[in-house]
Amino acid sequence: MRALSVGELAARAGVSVSTLHFYETKGLIASARTGGNQRRYGRDMLRRVAVIRVAQRAGVPLAEIREALDALPSRRTPNAADWAKLSAVWKDALEARIASLTSLKDQLDGCIGCGCLSLTDCPLRNPGDALGGEGPGARLLEG
Repeated sequence: MRALSVGELAARAGVSVSTLHFYETKGLIASARTGGNQRRYGRDMLRRVAVIRVAQRAGVPLAEIREALDALPSRRTPNAADWAKLSAVWKDALEARIASLTSLKDQLDGCIGCGCLSLTDCPLRNPGDALGGEGPGARLLEG
């Protein structure tokens, strides 16, 4: 089968050409070069881009997506069995994020009601002033 140009792959995958270039620089997809130095993609890159897009939509960082794709034998395009394994791991992470965000949402409801916005007493930023004993300044940043 004929390889796809970057424009053809972008149109078929529903992404911009710059997105494909970005994915390639991050090692998520690969192309071959023609004699005129134009990118050509195998049709299997369509599925790879689809997997990347779904994972991104679920909030999976690109670095984790790359690690997962790199772990496949010969960095091949994921098949149905591969997808089942990848998505199970990503689903667990998504469930944990949902639980964390639900907790945050519930805390916000209480905080908005009190209106204090106190950095020493706020249950969101510093529950029970647990960080006060560690000294002045920022002690905890989510990351």
